Amino acid sequence: MRPIITVEGLNKTYASGHCALRDINLAIKPGEILALLGPNGAGKTTLISIVCGIVNPSSGRVRVDGHDIQRDYRAARACIGLVPQELSTDAFESVLAAVRFSRGLFGRAPNSAFLEKLLRQLSLWEKRDSRIMDLSGGMKRRLLIAKALSHEPRILFLDEPTAGVDVALRQDMWQMVQELRQQGVTIILTTHYIEEAEAMADRIGVINRGELILVEDKSALMEQLGTRQLRLTLQQPLEQLPPNLSGEGLSLSEDGQELVYTFDAQHETGIAQLLRRLDEAGVDFKNLHSKQSSLEEIFVDLVKEAR
Repeated sequence: MRPIITVEGLNKTYASGHCALRDINLAIKPGEILALLGPNGAGKTTLISIVCGIVNPSSGRVRVDGHDIQRDYRAARACIGLVPQELSTDAFESVLAAVRFSRGLFGRAPNSAFLEKLLRQLSLWEKRDSRIMDLSGGMKRRLLIAKALSHEPRILFLDEPTAGVDVALRQDMWQMVQELRQQGVTIILTTHYIEEAEAMADRIGVINRGELILVEDKSALMEQLGTRQLRLTLQQPLEQLPPNLSGEGLSLSEDGQELVYTFDAQHETGIAQLLRRLDEAGVDFKNLHSKQSSLEEIFVDLVKEAR
């Protein structure tokens, strides 16, 4: 299957000398949800801006559905809906007029039924005649989403879409994302809410200091880089580990109430051997539970390693 977005050898250095992107190569599949994670200033917004034709690259090439973003800008950009991070809208325009105008910008024929459905999905229909300047911050964020979707794009970029919004909007947005995905829309998002990326994304890309550290299927990433823990609550606290229990991966909690066994998620756990050693040492436990590292923990470790 041909990628819907292809980024090859992309670099961006600003006039100030700041290098925002270094040799980015990326292929995005049709219909997938890709989450781009990275610290502030890592280059996420610059990458999105170049793919959307807002910022020119210093070198490299971007194709959107086969169209070069610089040579065939209009055709490429017509495939894309963008929800920017910043709230910037025409204050005196009405909600419905703004959405109609956005649809017309891309040469789409008027479709009142579609726009009504879109505004209802985003709880904006009752505000359709309101001036944008009178909307709350959350409603303005909903309007940005409506404008981005007004021309029925095949690709949707969401740049920190839930930053500073209420829980209701966040839930509405992710429900809409799932619905769009079912319709075959490709979605690329940046977010500081890593639990959202963990819940929503098919693949994870990590950017740090302008470099794309990795792009991996979420499940494979968590399997390859994650760790697991087995925590055993002891019947009686221990002051220290018995000699035959000392070894790599096993530790005693500070209060002596728990044994913690940490192991690589990819390899044999050795749990059966551990339980035998506990029995031999006369250490009884009353409860045990396991935990796998979260995407947030993996992300933090990756960024630390890349420094």
